Amino acid sequence: MAKQRIIEIWVGLFVAAGFAALFGLAMQVSNIPVFQTTEGYDVTMRFENVGGLRERAPVTMSGVRVGRVKSIALDERTYEALVTITIESRFDRIPEDTSASIFTSGLLGEQYIALDAGGTDWYLEEGDEIALTQGALVLERLIGRFLTSMGQGDD
Repeated sequence: MAKQRIIEIWVGLFVAAGFAALFGLAMQVSNIPVFQTTEGYDVTMRFENVGGLRERAPVTMSGVRVGRVKSIALDERTYEALVTITIESRFDRIPEDTSASIFTSGLLGEQYIALDAGGTDWYLEEGDEIALTQGALVLERLIGRFLTSMGQGDD
């Protein structure tokens, strides 16, 4: 009887540990800022169109996540989207002439910022601005341009 009780306790502990691990994994994958702390330095950039980019979206370089989008605002003087990202402090040697583009992961996936490294010997620091940017490709505009060009070709 005691052996049966010990087995039940071990099974219960194993199940509880499994639930705790699943909960921890779910919180790590989620975009809830309380469960993800990103220490690093902030860099800004301007885009003509950010599409569906959201705060906490990933920032990648060569497919590796190097940071997250901190905030998105509208510059009321230039009417451009002003995006601030936080790059993790361990990535402190990103060249100053790096370019940024907004891409979509998959056909209908979320949008993220991809950085392409430049070649200078000076590196991004707190408060710098990335000047070379390419906004989001909006599918509706692309289809509209295609249909407009098709209509002009009938002359």
